[in-house]
Amino acid sequence: MQKLLIFLLLSTLTFAKTNIIVSILPQKIFVDKIGGEKVDTIVMVEAGSSPHNYEPKPSQMKAVTKADLYLSIGVEFEKVWLDKFKNQNKNLIISDISKDINKSAMQSHHHEKDEEHETESTDPHIWVDPINVKQIAQNIFETLSSVDKNNTKYYKKNLTSYLKELDALDIKIKEILKDTPKNSTFMVFHPAWGYFAKRYELTQLPVEVEGKEPKMKALVQLMKKAKEQKVKAIFTQPEFSDKSAQIIANNLNIKVIKTSPLAKNWAENLTNLAKAIAKKER
Repeated sequence: MQKLLIFLLLSTLTFAKTNIIVSILPQKIFVDKIGGEKVDTIVMVEAGSSPHNYEPKPSQMKAVTKADLYLSIGVEFEKVWLDKFKNQNKNLIISDISKDINKSAMQSHHHEKDEEHETESTDPHIWVDPINVKQIAQNIFETLSSVDKNNTKYYKKNLTSYLKELDALDIKIKEILKDTPKNSTFMVFHPAWGYFAKRYELTQLPVEVEGKEPKMKALVQLMKKAKEQKVKAIFTQPEFSDKSAQIIANNLNIKVIKTSPLAKNWAENLTNLAKAIAKKER
């Protein structure tokens, strides 16, 4: 009987998963690639919601009490909630998987002067660049290995495999965009694609003004600039209103394409974005 109890105890410890909470859906993709069957990952910001002002549900706060790890990535709602999560679960380990990534200022558009300028806030959308995700994956590996040393080799094998996937994705996107002129402009409502634009030598032209719909005067200026730069589509997110984008699209007879940096099909979403910019079939 005693041997059976010991066996059951060892089995429970062997197969116990690390309970992880992440802020956004792409993080779950990255964590599951590295953690595999050794982790159980829950996403805080649900589909269709914005990580800028998300408020967790009671059921999610309950999940926090059972979590071993919270992997943050620098999205806005974390500034308010990470301390609350720690107070909810004193044993919770919080690890920033955006560390060692060179972050840019959040791009905006100053319509009165008709010139782009950088705001003081940092652009959190680091995961739209596959090369940034290589560093994110490395950070996930280091965190998992530190809390679950017995499975370091398993995590390392998964990391090596995933880094190859990310390199292949980067090559695929470059191939899609190879005939697209350098610094080609693509129009977005919310400037969430800055790291993607920088990586692939493109220019994103944002519609919004500090998170708000632009006024008519600014819209007219934007339409003029979009026409000059031969913009063929406007990319909008399901998490934000696309009222202004629709007005611009109707006036310029161009497409409105809904795509989100929070999409479930992360890699496919990036290749589809590249195809739309390159004006190839999606």
